[in-house]
Amino acid sequence: MARRVGSEGSPKKTTSLNLVAGFYHYLRDEQEAVQKRTFTKWINSHLAKRVPPLEVIDLFDDIKDGVILLALLEVLSGQKLPCEQGKKLKRIHWVANIGTALKFLEGRKSAYRGSPIRLVNINTTDIVDGRPSIVLGLVWTIILYFQIEELTSSLPELQAFSSSNSSLDSSTSSTDTTSPPVKRRPIPPLQGGARKALLRWVQQTATKCLGLDVKDFGPSWRTGLAFFALINALRPNLVDMERVWRRPNRENLQEAFLLAETTLGIPQLLDPEDVDVDKPDEKSVMTYVTQFLKHHPDRKPSDSEGQPEEVHDLAPRDIEEMFEREQRKSQRELKMWLEQLEKEAVHAQETESSFAQQYQLFKSLQVQLEMKRKQVEGALQSTQRDGMLTVDQALVKQAWERVSNRLLDWHLQLDRSLPPPLGTVGEWLHEAEGALRQEITVQQAHDITANTVHRALEQHKDVLRSLESHQQIFQRIHKDRSVDSVPVPQDQLQDIAERMNFVSTSSSVHLARMEFLENKHHMQAFLTLAESRLKSWIIKYGNHESVELMLNNYISFVEKQHFFENYEALFQSLKQSADAYVSVDCS
Repeated sequence: MARRVGSEGSPKKTTSLNLVAGFYHYLRDEQEAVQKRTFTKWINSHLAKRVPPLEVIDLFDDIKDGVILLALLEVLSGQKLPCEQGKKLKRIHWVANIGTALKFLEGRKSAYRGSPIRLVNINTTDIVDGRPSIVLGLVWTIILYFQIEELTSSLPELQAFSSSNSSLDSSTSSTDTTSPPVKRRPIPPLQGGARKALLRWVQQTATKCLGLDVKDFGPSWRTGLAFFALINALRPNLVDMERVWRRPNRENLQEAFLLAETTLGIPQLLDPEDVDVDKPDEKSVMTYVTQFLKHHPDRKPSDSEGQPEEVHDLAPRDIEEMFEREQRKSQRELKMWLEQLEKEAVHAQETESSFAQQYQLFKSLQVQLEMKRKQVEGALQSTQRDGMLTVDQALVKQAWERVSNRLLDWHLQLDRSLPPPLGTVGEWLHEAEGALRQEITVQQAHDITANTVHRALEQHKDVLRSLESHQQIFQRIHKDRSVDSVPVPQDQLQDIAERMNFVSTSSSVHLARMEFLENKHHMQAFLTLAESRLKSWIIKYGNHESVELMLNNYISFVEKQHFFENYEALFQSLKQSADAYVSVDCS
């Protein structure tokens, strides 16, 4: 059947659809760009309060490992959250951090509804992957709950607004004591309730009295007059409203943002060019406008704001004792958790199950322990003047070492049980990992430390010398996914592959570091000896015999023992090992 000219599917109609789709994507990208800029500035304004302060450069990239996100939640909530940190975090640590943040958010309750925060279509992997729409959605949720809702819920205007809404549910007066209590309707859903409360506050506080019609957080703010109205309401006689009424939008916006920052301390979260458009981004404008709420004279402080004042009313000794009690309680709870994990490990090892199931049980417990590492390290920070641990800290340390060693022994047992030669590779891998984990205790005498490092270095070289041969064996097995047709649990095989890769990439850095440490302590021992000799030569001269004796000592040490030649040799060795260490570490 022939197609009629101009019928559906014509090039003209297709082109129109493409233009519409292209324009839609352009608007969406512009909106995301504006939100990214505003939200980044909002986050940085809070992270600046942290000690030490942090800064977000690229929101979508910097949020991936969860460190920035957890730091932000700590600042906003005043609570300490467990966090995996370090330069070489793997994806599993990123996922753990993001999971901790999302779990913390879901455990918070809405100031409006009293129910837990809902994270709609926000999951861990999307944040770890840095998906723009999901990241912006998460940050907006945090802004809503920790700033907009918290600040608006303490306004007298909102209390009256919610009361008027709830009164619609019943014609029975609340003063009628003979009737059963009326079940009040919750405050409207989060976005509607918070948005309406904030808009109502703006209208009643600032704009209505000036004849400004502000009915949204978009086009109503384009001229900049509404921002000036807010400043004027909070700082009367500061703004000449007659003058700003006749000026261009950009000029008004630029001056309003600068004036709010200099007089009220409100950071410039918005750029004038982002507001002077047909449809300014409402979420960005709401984020900025909410900053003015903190300066509202009739606002009732929230619970979280009132708490520090109560603490400040306490005597310093009372505060110290309160913190010590909390620390001891936290340390005892941590010790109990570690002991429970150890019991679960013992029970899991004794459980009759397949090899693959045994490995899954082990892996589950290992991940749980690893997620507690930072918390344990923080709990073991000495608060004593002599640097010693308290009794509770020592018990936590013992419990951590016991469960760590048990899981390590179990891991070795599981790897040894693999069919040969994979079992041999697994056993060697544990030995190599042990070498990379070994920490050298620095002795008071540098020459003793240098000798200790040298012995360890030779042992580690001996272990890592067979790295290549074990890699070749494993690569063949990994390719076949089995050993002589005997299947190997895929999780365990993948785990060994990642561990093998870690040993391969870390061994050269580790050996270079050990050589540098050996040369460093040799040099320090040499300089310590030279310093002691020098001090013995700069004493007051005595008689002729004592001067002659000092001269003989000097000649013996400097000339006969070739002091400068030895120093030069040590310096060159130290310099070369330092250069090699830096080069390998950077690569």
